Amino acid sequence: MSFQIRIEKDFLVFSAAHFITFNGDVCERLHGHNYRVGVELCGPLDENHYVMDFIAVRNALKKIVDELDHHMLLPTEHTHIAVTADDQEVLVTFRDRRWVFPRADCILLPLPNTTSEKLAEYIGTRLIKALAALGVTGITALSLEVDECFGQVGVWRLDSPF
Repeated sequence: MSFQIRIEKDFLVFSAAHFITFNGDVCERLHGHNYRVGVELCGPLDENHYVMDFIAVRNALKKIVDELDHHMLLPTEHTHIAVTADDQEVLVTFRDRRWVFPRADCILLPLPNTTSEKLAEYIGTRLIKALAALGVTGITALSLEVDECFGQVGVWRLDSPF
């Protein structure tokens, strides 16, 4: 027998700019989204007869989402996008294209591309670490969704994360 909880709240959103590459070597234009984040946790009921305290999950996820809000999201592990940062600015290049952003406006992500799927993995991994720090155990699966535009959702799922 298994149970699950799902959290989708109006405040689990972040607005951010990004660009991705596709078809191997096509780089889209800089643009932004109003992302929505949802999470589903599966596992047995604990002594309180719930999988996990909604408030603990909500608060941990909100903290992660807030860190991404109103930033330029940049992948640092992309094979064709070079990201170089100092204390003042971030220089990003893709072939003959070049962008310079204020350092404080950027989040450098250890990702190969800032797709919804990879953002879901990044947020989900951060959430697992945050919940583990709270002493959470027994979760059998976690599914994290990032909706970049109503109805366009990237999902990352991890079985037995704890």
